Amino acid sequence: MQRPGPAVRGFHSAVRLTPTLVLLAVAALAGGACAQAPATHQHQFGDAARWTPIFDDPRRDAWQKPHEVIDTLALKSNAVVADIGAGTGYFTVRLARMLPKATVYAADIEPDMVKHLGERAKRERLANVRVVQSSLDDARLPEPVDLALLVDVYHHIDDRRAYFGKLKSRLKPGGRVAIIDFTLDAEIGPPPRARVAPERVKAELTAAGYRLAEEYSFLDNQYFLVFAP
Repeated sequence: MQRPGPAVRGFHSAVRLTPTLVLLAVAALAGGACAQAPATHQHQFGDAARWTPIFDDPRRDAWQKPHEVIDTLALKSNAVVADIGAGTGYFTVRLARMLPKATVYAADIEPDMVKHLGERAKRERLANVRVVQSSLDDARLPEPVDLALLVDVYHHIDDRRAYFGKLKSRLKPGGRVAIIDFTLDAEIGPPPRARVAPERVKAELTAAGYRLAEEYSFLDNQYFLVFAP
């Protein structure tokens, strides 16, 4: 049963390179897409075992370009980073490996995802990963961070102005928020009605007290925006 109110998820969109997986994932996601607020797309993602083969499919690397994304963010070696809506840990583990001296918070609202993230970090010996049980309206980060990264999450958040206003208080001086989400015309991703145009993201973050710091265009299916308070 779908949870009411604001929701934050990890890579919670049906995105695959093969037509079969696209159809299967879209069908699974569409089943929970009823009675949602405009411009939000809310589902349950509590079964980590079910979603791991989709979210962590190695073929995702070809279009998600995770290493290029992380390199572009130019994080310090000892940065404190939050992967908000971490899901099964696609970006979490890459951040932790590329920045072994950093602290990486993997935050998700789903208890089973949080459990999975902790087990994965232990199994893959990623001692710099800390898991966080977030709530629907608060990432609940235990300390201020240099970067909050939200990949394919923005369109799942309901009261975005309030959410990002609260998140601003968990940024270090000079901290940033990076938002990556699907373009309106991307051939993969959530249903078009659930997507949020980058212009709207900019307007909403401006209303929440941020300014656009950087904008990158190397991702074929997603926009990549970086904001600072």
